[in-house]
Amino acid sequence: MVFGSNPPPTPAWLLDRLQAAGGAVPFRTYMDWVLHDPVHGAYGSGQLRIGPRGDFATSPSLGPAFAQLLVRQLGEWLLALGPGPLALVETGPGEGQLACQLAGLLAAGWPELAARLELVLVEPNPGMAQRQRRLLAPLPLPQRWTDWAALAAAPVRGVMLAHEVLDALAVERISWDGSRWSQQQVALGPDHNLLLVSGPPLQGWALAELMALELDSPIQPWPSGWCSELHPGVAPWLANAAAGLAEGHLLVVDYALEARRYYTPQRCSGTLLAYRNQQASPDPLRDPGHWDLTAHLCLDTLQQAAVNGGWRWLGCCRQGEALLALGLAQALHGLQDPGSGADLAERLASREALLRLVDPAGLGDFRWIALARGGQGEGLGPRPRFLREPDG
Repeated sequence: MVFGSNPPPTPAWLLDRLQAAGGAVPFRTYMDWVLHDPVHGAYGSGQLRIGPRGDFATSPSLGPAFAQLLVRQLGEWLLALGPGPLALVETGPGEGQLACQLAGLLAAGWPELAARLELVLVEPNPGMAQRQRRLLAPLPLPQRWTDWAALAAAPVRGVMLAHEVLDALAVERISWDGSRWSQQQVALGPDHNLLLVSGPPLQGWALAELMALELDSPIQPWPSGWCSELHPGVAPWLANAAAGLAEGHLLVVDYALEARRYYTPQRCSGTLLAYRNQQASPDPLRDPGHWDLTAHLCLDTLQQAAVNGGWRWLGCCRQGEALLALGLAQALHGLQDPGSGADLAERLASREALLRLVDPAGLGDFRWIALARGGQGEGLGPRPRFLREPDG
């Protein structure tokens, strides 16, 4: 399969790697290269820009409203851990906007808590880390950048965030030809253009994971050419996160689907998309190293990997439901008050940002997934606030 009638030439750096690999590599290898290579990768080199005027927008990039609601949950979780040093750990912090907003809110609203709180950033990509350091330098909280190995050597107590992180882990692409499952590969064509091709039969962990989902549908079988994704990076990521957090909570915010919806025969091209300049493309081979590549998570395999990795699964819901439980309706109501100190234009912009956060066709469909480690029973506090009924 090739996207586009006149694909551009393969970049020299990628051509060299593919030739050295024999002309083809698993899709997950290609995805890791084009996203995370420190020189040529979209994230690794720092080329991607996050925000309404960047390559794609995130909830924190729309303004402070997301953090103002989220901080209520984080404050509750941190206080439940009792006395002693605490950490707010953000993995893959992007531009650093969420960390910046949360640190300011915690310092202003929970000064005694903030006095014993450290901001810890786990960022594997040097290009992104450089931008984060510039933004976060003036923060009132102590801060440090680290990696999983160093964090595991001295685990912290606190809250860990993974906001739109796991969807950027390299995925294994799989395809069905009507009789067997195969691994999808990225290969060089006769003119050194990039092609998606069917590779070796699926086997080992990939076949076992797919079979464990028990997705057989005798009434409506998968059509020939059907393809989707598996997520080999999720279990190791959760293991690393568990090793770095001695006690506390992990909040994963990402697009995710139940296995029955993820692998339905009707979803014939999976969930993989490329993003650049606020545009989405189904072509993952387009201008490698300059587009974000992302794939939804599978809730079933994520939950199983979390439990196997020592996490307690506390539950999940959609972002719209979570933010309503954290006070979004009250925030919207407050914007109706002309005496709030903001002029009409500011209040309208804030209202638009709040509504975008809960739009079921966009950011509102994110899943909020709560996990915990350490503590027993009520030792980590009550059921997560965002999973409880909204306050009256």
